[in-house]
Amino acid sequence: MSVAHRAMERLRDWPDLDVGPACCGAGRALRTAECEIVHFHSDRDADLHLTEPAIRHLAVHLGRSTAIRLVPDSQWVTVHLDNERDADVLLCLVSVALKAHARCSGAPAHRCNLNRVTFPDRRDHQMC
Repeated sequence: MSVAHRAMERLRDWPDLDVGPACCGAGRALRTAECEIVHFHSDRDADLHLTEPAIRHLAVHLGRSTAIRLVPDSQWVTVHLDNERDADVLLCLVSVALKAHARCSGAPAHRCNLNRVTFPDRRDHQMC
C-alpha cells in the first residue's frame, strides 16, 4: 500500500470529510460539504486546497519543505508523499485547510496543481 493510500485511509475517517472523484478528473478527492480539500492524483502526490490566506501565513515554512511545492497564484499546495513523515505533514495541513475553509466558506473553487508541479526523486539524496 502506497503512502498516499495510507494517508487517504487515515483521512477518510475524519468526520468532516467524504471521499469522491476529484473535480479535475484525476484521482480521488476528500471534501467537505462546501468544497474539495485534497486530491490524491497518484501514489505519491496530493494537492491540498489551503486557501490564499493560509498559504500566505505559512509560506516561509511551506517553502522550506522538500515535500511541498507552491505554485504562484494557486490556492493549492502539492505534497509529495515519499514516507510517513510526509503523510503526517499532509494530515497536519489538512487540519489547517479545514480551519481556513471554515473562515471563508462559499468561496469559488480554484484549479488544483495537477500537471503543474514536478518533484525530483528525493530517495537518491537522503542521508543515512
